[in-house]
Amino acid sequence: MARFSATEQQHRHQFGEVIENDRHELLFGEVSVRGSIGRNTWVAGAAAQRDAYRPQNVPRFAYTYVVPGVFVQEDVNIAHWLSISASARADFHNRYGTFLSPRLSALVRWAGFTSRLSAGQGFFAPTSLTEETEAAGLSRLALPRPLVAERGRSASVDLTRAFGPFSVTTTLFASNISHPVYVDRGTNYQIFNLPAPTRNRGVEMLATWRKAPFSATASYTYVRSSELDPVAGRVEVPLTPRHSFGLVGMWEKEGVARFGIECYYTGRATSRVQPVQRVLIPLHHFWCHG
Repeated sequence: MARFSATEQQHRHQFGEVIENDRHELLFGEVSVRGSIGRNTWVAGAAAQRDAYRPQNVPRFAYTYVVPGVFVQEDVNIAHWLSISASARADFHNRYGTFLSPRLSALVRWAGFTSRLSAGQGFFAPTSLTEETEAAGLSRLALPRPLVAERGRSASVDLTRAFGPFSVTTTLFASNISHPVYVDRGTNYQIFNLPAPTRNRGVEMLATWRKAPFSATASYTYVRSSELDPVAGRVEVPLTPRHSFGLVGMWEKEGVARFGIECYYTGRATSRVQPVQRVLIPLHHFWCHG
């Protein structure tokens, strides 16, 4: 199996009286083969990606990333109640070096319960393009030292139980991002890696009820996300609410009509107001539509 894609985008940004024009280029290709032997199913392949950024007005932030890589995945049905999946990918980045990204997961079924456990790691090649610089531009941005790649490690476990038309799933998850990229929009507008990791911990609960032609889904997520602020110490990551809730109801008659209503609540979050000083502002949001 093979796939290929190519994308080019051109932008014109205006920040007050400052104009910034840029071009984004992305090329991606992948080939893979699949096979099975007894209880084993495997996939192996190779991929390559070229990501280029061409800012006309701030050429110091231009980059060209070329990343070839190879990957392999093995799925094994050990027993009717246990399946194991293991995968690994090696990427050879032209600027940041070689990265190995393994992942291991297990699917367990017993006494009417289904549980999946997984753990893995990956990487992200840093750029000057972040939410903060998209809002403020790159003309005044300083890069005091070369950026290093971010590394992420994550783990999760979920548990599902069905009771006739009703099912409930609970998921616990955690992740650490080492060398996270941080944009300081205080006195000095600059971008750099933080020395301590960004931490995410949380739980998600999902309940679904289906009985034709009706269905309803309720979800709740709690997230605790923190990072090391150079001035204030460890603080909550901005615009990451701790609590969020969703409720979706649907009536559907296949080939005839569909009617639904969705309601979502996003809890209080924090946002930094800069460049005068950092201030934490509570935010919350609720919306509903049908």
